[in-house]
Amino acid sequence: MEKRFLRSYMDLLVQTCHRRGALATGGMAALLLPPSLNPDSYRRVLASVKRLKMLEIKAGVDGFMVYDLNLIKPMQELFQTHTEGENQLHVLRDDVSVTPEDLLSMPSGGVTLYGLKYNIAVGVLFINAWLSGKGHFFYRGQVEDSATAEISRSQVWQWIRHQTGLEDDSRVVSRQLVTELTQEIMAELRPFCHSVGSKRRLYTAADMFLEVVLKRHFPEFITSYLNQDHTFLSSQNSAEDTSLDPGKLSKL
Repeated sequence: MEKRFLRSYMDLLVQTCHRRGALATGGMAALLLPPSLNPDSYRRVLASVKRLKMLEIKAGVDGFMVYDLNLIKPMQELFQTHTEGENQLHVLRDDVSVTPEDLLSMPSGGVTLYGLKYNIAVGVLFINAWLSGKGHFFYRGQVEDSATAEISRSQVWQWIRHQTGLEDDSRVVSRQLVTELTQEIMAELRPFCHSVGSKRRLYTAADMFLEVVLKRHFPEFITSYLNQDHTFLSSQNSAEDTSLDPGKLSKL
């Protein structure tokens, strides 16, 4: 939210809503508080959430969302400490003058190998959760859902299309590199599958992710694509067939 285009959209959101007497809602804190048995990690995560939410409070939002219920009380205290009353409708943000250039400005920095692998993992695990009948999952200390899956798979598709170079080395994001990294991530995730069915589902998810990001034309919504695509439908029809070898699913 500290990047120019995201900060600009948040300021414009508050200004637009408050001019009309409507409440402006901030984003959701996806981070999960670790167990209090680890005080250093607990304080670090809480401090990170507070810092980001303070940006929204200063922008004039009237509230925001958290996923972890343990964050409700500290966030309520944060809001009560730095605002007056039940909302900030009086903050009209007359100082805001957002231009198209502000909203379309590209953030600095490039694509890292870590970022590419993270996006691949989020995309695969979201489809895996979707195949399980769930709309979210937990990964590396935070909740991920269709919103983050859309961002992740969209960036991977765009990086392939524009042959984006990695900051870490001289490699370019290509169809082959994404396929190889997906296979690496599968090797990391496979030990967490404790049944033949869960392994089969994970392999199916990986194949479907590659199908989405390697397509010539960009699928508009990943959820619509999953519901309408033949691969998803056939995977559901064969859900009861536990005799399938997960290795065979790479041919779907």
